[in-house]
Amino acid sequence: MNKVMSNKWIIACYVLPALLLIGVFIFIPLILTAYYGLMDWDGIGKMEFIGLDNYLQAIQDDKFWDSALHSFLLAVFSTLSLIIYLAISLILASKIKGADLLRKIYLIPMLLSSVAIAQLWIKVFNPSNGMLNSILMAIGVDDPPAWLAEPSVVLYAIFIPILWQYAGFYILIYYAALKNIPESLVEAAKIDGATPLQIAYKIKLPLIMGVVKVTIVLAVVGSLKYFDLIYVMTGGGPNGASEVMASYMYKLAFSSNDFGYGSAIGFLLLIITLIVTVIVRKVTATKEEIQY
Repeated sequence: MNKVMSNKWIIACYVLPALLLIGVFIFIPLILTAYYGLMDWDGIGKMEFIGLDNYLQAIQDDKFWDSALHSFLLAVFSTLSLIIYLAISLILASKIKGADLLRKIYLIPMLLSSVAIAQLWIKVFNPSNGMLNSILMAIGVDDPPAWLAEPSVVLYAIFIPILWQYAGFYILIYYAALKNIPESLVEAAKIDGATPLQIAYKIKLPLIMGVVKVTIVLAVVGSLKYFDLIYVMTGGGPNGASEVMASYMYKLAFSSNDFGYGSAIGFLLLIITLIVTVIVRKVTATKEEIQY
């Protein structure tokens, strides 16, 4: 009995530092965010308790729901882009010539900061001398759009560098999963006359489906809380056309000095993200996982 208790204390000593870090850097800030959301506070002066007024205001705030819609659209595009990343990974894992060089090229965006990527794509989207409009005019488009200044296209223009930024991350995950598939299974399928497409669809994809489900959750959650590149490129403009929930929260708290309302938006962002994560996990769960 003493030996068992001794082992439990040893385990607790190993786990306790991690629990303390999680509590200090995750749970305590979450509790404080929910608490500040109950206050009328500019972030500096005296706080005034106003109950659920900030949360009720957020529910009735059209700008908040517009920003939520933009975040959901980003989540949809990010999830759909996983199909492209998976296809590229299948090609890279099939021993094509130059695969090593291509893997290194796809990882380049991961090495750059979001600010550097934002500045790069601002120049690409420049309406007067940017590379994109120069190409469009060269092929006969007389009046290409001002990508970051037109409300109808700015949101979709920003999605491009975001998806480009994380392409290498997901390709690397898929590539590593595909490389863990036993080569004997692939060789047996080839002997049986399976085509490369059949091998990819009926052998490789089912074997890495667990990894695919994880990347779907990562893509959705990451999209809902995305902030930095959008804020640097457009600041949520023009006229809120590219605003997402995280950038709207930042503006309220640090630009408008409405820290209480910004905290309420931040806590609602957490709740929405948790709900969407649970839904995504339920939708992607297998029958065995559901029964378990």
